[in-house]
Amino acid sequence: MSDFQETLYEGYGQRFQVDKLLHEVRTGHQHLVIFENARMGRVMALDGVIQTTEADEFIYHEMLAHVPVLAHGLARRVLIIGGGDGGILREVARHRDIESITMVEIDGALVDVCKELLPNHSAGTFDDPRLRLVIEDGMRFVASTEEKFDVIISDSSDPVGPGEVLFSEDFYQACRRCLNEGGIFVAQNGTPFMRLGEVQTTAKRLHGLFADWHFFQAAVPTYIGGAMTFAWGACCAESRKLPLETLLQRYAGSGIVTRYYNPHVHLGAFALPQYVLHAIAKPSND
Repeated sequence: MSDFQETLYEGYGQRFQVDKLLHEVRTGHQHLVIFENARMGRVMALDGVIQTTEADEFIYHEMLAHVPVLAHGLARRVLIIGGGDGGILREVARHRDIESITMVEIDGALVDVCKELLPNHSAGTFDDPRLRLVIEDGMRFVASTEEKFDVIISDSSDPVGPGEVLFSEDFYQACRRCLNEGGIFVAQNGTPFMRLGEVQTTAKRLHGLFADWHFFQAAVPTYIGGAMTFAWGACCAESRKLPLETLLQRYAGSGIVTRYYNPHVHLGAFALPQYVLHAIAKPSND
């Protein structure tokens, strides 16, 4: 394998030079490839689609973790759905006040491979005493658990194959049921320029469930097609409209040093382009 050609979109894509193939396996759930690329470091792909690279993973993981945790302000119990590479876990674990982290990943083989070949993603946090790792289908877990959480982060692959159910109405409803009062749900939602229909579908499903729903975004070079959206569902409408001063205090108080996230970026990330607002039928001043 000299080149890796991504197969996410018809007639449009990206190519990575494979400097060294590190691992290729068909797990019980998906085809997993990890290779080295001179520009992006180690790269992981599942079923032909790039999932994460060492060079730019910090953007995605910081935004999907710190935006909900710092917006909540008092999060003690966090649930991560997916996230087998450990990047979200690493960022969540940096918050000292969090008392328990439950991570539900369908593919145990993926976790094992990433611990070994993408160690910087988890940075040792699979050994964090606050972590309970559950190898199970995420949908099944949220549908059946009696536990409640302050923040739920869905870090799934694309809505095909094993990740498809994590974009369903049933999944969002089950997550809403698992949230404590004032809880926040966030999820990866793809690049709206390429997948506006998916953003519209998510918007319809969140609309009746949460006191406040919206999307925020970040540009992650690896995820081609423009800025990526993250779905946001909050039980408390104020969570998204916090004053900058409040976020600055929480960020400083956390003691966390970030490479992408900061409170200004946090607030700015909720400003969406007109075509996205029009698609989800929201006014620009919401």
